Amino acid sequence: MTALETRLRRASDVTPSHVGVPGESRFLDVGDVTLHTVVAGPEDGEPVVLLHGFPEFWYGWHEYLEPLSEAGYRVIVPDQRGYHRSEKPAAVSAYHPDRLAADVSGLLDALEVEAAHVVGHDWGALVAWWLGLHDPDRIRTLSVLNVPHPSAFRRALTRDPRQLLKSWYAGFFQLPRVPELVARAGNWRVLTDVLERTSRPETFDCGDFERYRTAWAVDGAYRSMVNWYRAIARANPTPRTTRVTPPTLVLWGAQDDFLQESLAADSAAYCAQSRLVVLDDATHWLHHEEPARVSDELTRQFQSGV
Repeated sequence: MTALETRLRRASDVTPSHVGVPGESRFLDVGDVTLHTVVAGPEDGEPVVLLHGFPEFWYGWHEYLEPLSEAGYRVIVPDQRGYHRSEKPAAVSAYHPDRLAADVSGLLDALEVEAAHVVGHDWGALVAWWLGLHDPDRIRTLSVLNVPHPSAFRRALTRDPRQLLKSWYAGFFQLPRVPELVARAGNWRVLTDVLERTSRPETFDCGDFERYRTAWAVDGAYRSMVNWYRAIARANPTPRTTRVTPPTLVLWGAQDDFLQESLAADSAAYCAQSRLVVLDDATHWLHHEEPARVSDELTRQFQSGV
């Protein structure tokens, strides 16, 4: 074990065994960072990569490890760069979408996987879109949950005042040090309140919040998490193409407090092969609220590719 792996292992104890789900923790060199990754399921199973968003970590997908691995899939769930037990570069530029998407390609290389079913929620969905636009050969199928295609979102921010208002917090995250200080106050009360307020009642329980607090409190983690927002605002990147060629599922919770429902159909229009599924009663946190339905839709996507 390297010194870096030793330091990362000591950062926290939110592991599959701690949570009571199948899988093992591995520390994988994906290029310029090392990512803590939970891997479950048969080694010869079709690979599925699950990418979490803000402010979650691998644990955001913990309910999917058992059903997907029992269905025969090789499930790969990283802490994305800067989060929880993964490496945390200090520079804001280290969180450019090109770097984040390259991490997924590097993760597949480290596991000797040519292509995978790639699933992303929130920021994980942005990474999944970016990979689909720039390295589509690494993707068997693409499934995105409640974050729009980058071009659809850019268009909405310039033409829809309602979406601009819903995205106000991204401007707050551009302030130096203030977001980090505010988040830590009251034992991370702002973050837990946001999760509770924007999800259906009882979606998250005390055990969930304790695990999230553990991940947020890892040295340098919350600064790195906010740096994702700072990096995209400073770089203002545009993808090299707008057409997504892998078969794509757009899965959307209609009661999202952060994103307009119209963005779901707008995003599907950028895909060569798309399937749009809207869960009318779900929020931004649909993968927690409707795990059985989401799991069914994902496995349908993996099997049919349309």
